[in-house]
Amino acid sequence: MRCAAGIETRTVEESSINLDPIQAAGRLTPEAMKAVIAWGDGYSVCDHCHKPFRLDYVANPPIADFHADLSSWLGMDQSQVVPGARRAFQEVTGALVGKGEPVMMTGMGHYTAYLSVEVVNGVVREIPPTPDHHITADTAAERIEAAIREFGYAPKLLFIDAVDFMYGNFHDVKGVARVAHQYDIPVLYNGVYTVGVLPVNGKDLGADFVVGSGHKSMAAPAPSGVLATTDEYADVVLRTTKISGDVTGRRFGIKQVGILGCSLMGAPIVGLIASFPTVKERVKHWDEELANHKIVTDALLSIEGTKIASEVPRRHTLTRMDTSASFDVVARTHKKRGFFLSSALAKRGITGIMPGVTKQWKFNTYGLTREQAEYLAAAFVDIAEENGLRIA
Repeated sequence: MRCAAGIETRTVEESSINLDPIQAAGRLTPEAMKAVIAWGDGYSVCDHCHKPFRLDYVANPPIADFHADLSSWLGMDQSQVVPGARRAFQEVTGALVGKGEPVMMTGMGHYTAYLSVEVVNGVVREIPPTPDHHITADTAAERIEAAIREFGYAPKLLFIDAVDFMYGNFHDVKGVARVAHQYDIPVLYNGVYTVGVLPVNGKDLGADFVVGSGHKSMAAPAPSGVLATTDEYADVVLRTTKISGDVTGRRFGIKQVGILGCSLMGAPIVGLIASFPTVKERVKHWDEELANHKIVTDALLSIEGTKIASEVPRRHTLTRMDTSASFDVVARTHKKRGFFLSSALAKRGITGIMPGVTKQWKFNTYGLTREQAEYLAAAFVDIAEENGLRIA
């Protein structure tokens, strides 16, 4: 079935249990679906954009109210919506980092964080993870000291992932932030896997910037993201234009420089706003998400040779499994090779695990019901037994 000429209708969320790590918490709410249809036209949110001609002042739809609510919800002073977390990274580096200046980055950071430093011609100095894939305050201190010796001054910014995309591990944000602030280094909290799924208070964590992803973890259309900061840094990062034309003398009011004047428009912003009441409520039920996730990981661990590559006990619904001694053993002789696992799951209405991968793979159960979690757990065990693997 096609929704338009040459465009197939996407039915993954309706027809399957989707375990894709980057899609689980971005599914739109029914309210967002309706809002997207109603406000999907290009400049629709500009219907009521009057002086001072800035979208975060618009009252209908309630974009202005949303910004105030967002700041409070994240425990910060001011906020801004952006087209994806990566644009928030870029806005912060663009304001704080100059050519050749160092930025501390965790060795498990997303590539867009690195690129946000590269685009301003800064340089990255990494904080390596421990052997068990964690970022610690002690290692951060060592690497900051090394950077100071190398450059003669402290790095201009430090990125810290709340939860990394590789293993779904939590990192010592408070400890790292405390160390960074001893050197007067501002801290950017990358919350793309936390903001929207569990409670986050930026100031309590010691963050100067909180970044979240609307389309990854806030049930919003892409591209959408959020940036929140403190009053200390708002005038720098969220600064307004001062430029003027040398001949015409033209000036541009209070347009914000870092986002080239206007923030998120159309479907992404109204979808983000429409889902927000649900998002604010669902973060209160993180323990239920973890309980459902445990049903699935317990079933996987019952398959002989299967391990969890992420930290244990699990504190996030994004987990990396090591099945090199179970499903990968089957793949070596199976006629479908490594594709047997994703194929067997697909027959059971389960998708989202990378096809062909059986050594280590990631999945995310966020948003599944208890019934779906139990079905998924049984499916993994059934596939294992079907292929001669022993169940403990």
